[in-house]
Amino acid sequence: MNKEVKVGLFATITLVMLYLGFNYLKGIDFLSATNNYYAIYDNVDQLSVSNPVLVNGYAVGRVSNIKIVQGKENKVLVEIEIDSDIILGDSATAILNSDFLGSKSILLNIGNKLRPHMPGDTILAEAARGIFDVFTETAEPVANNVQTTLRKLNTVLDNLASNSARLDTLFMKLTYTPGLVNRTLITTDEKMKELSSSFKLTSDNLSIALSDLRPVIGNFKTFSDTLKQMELNKTVAKTQQTLDNLNGILSKLNNGDNTVNKLLKDDSLYVNLNNLLLNIDTLAVHFNNNPKHFLAPLGKSKKRIEKDRKKAAEKN
Repeated sequence: MNKEVKVGLFATITLVMLYLGFNYLKGIDFLSATNNYYAIYDNVDQLSVSNPVLVNGYAVGRVSNIKIVQGKENKVLVEIEIDSDIILGDSATAILNSDFLGSKSILLNIGNKLRPHMPGDTILAEAARGIFDVFTETAEPVANNVQTTLRKLNTVLDNLASNSARLDTLFMKLTYTPGLVNRTLITTDEKMKELSSSFKLTSDNLSIALSDLRPVIGNFKTFSDTLKQMELNKTVAKTQQTLDNLNGILSKLNNGDNTVNKLLKDDSLYVNLNNLLLNIDTLAVHFNNNPKHFLAPLGKSKKRIEKDRKKAAEKN
């Protein structure tokens, strides 16, 4: 082999190695199988070819191509190339993301695998919210609150401006208030002195009146004591008379020959009453056991009643 062929062969091998190395650095792996999918964005925000495609922070592919679709309102069609062992469901999404340093990537959400996408299908595209969007959403309520506060402050200032004249009048009136208070205190002091003199005079007159009433009060007390003593003597006399009458009645009952004395000392009345109650009880029992002897239309004779009693006794 001559020198020219060797140089040409070496140059060809070098070029092939450079091409393979360059594409490898771009993320192209010629030794593994890949599948291509598509996603359509309104704005890719400086996304470029070879930016990584991540699943849960792990690189599973790269952006292989980007182009404008003029027939669809100039939207951007992004082709992503991912490992063939990654199966995407029909609910998979490709989220365009950027970090603090400005590097772009696509966060891939695999979705439900029950109905998988086929290679070449278009998957749903979304754009992640950036820091500016979050800051805008957070700052908007604060700005609204500040604006509302400024409006209220302006209202307060307007009210203060409108009430400044009233405040001036109020302060002018307050300057006259100490003089009015002093005059009121002087008048009150004079009235208090007059009231104190009147009260002292009344107290002296009341003391004289009480001194004059002391003998009358002493006489009234003596009269009250005498009246109580008279009423007590009358009550005692009536009680004594009642006791004497009661003793006389008891003496007559104890010694006299009368009905109450007999009832107290003789038990014949008690015996007769007891026998009467026994007879009534026997009659009630007989009536309860033999109501026909008393309730028959014409009654029953004494013989008939005795026969009934004998029959009852034989049965028993």
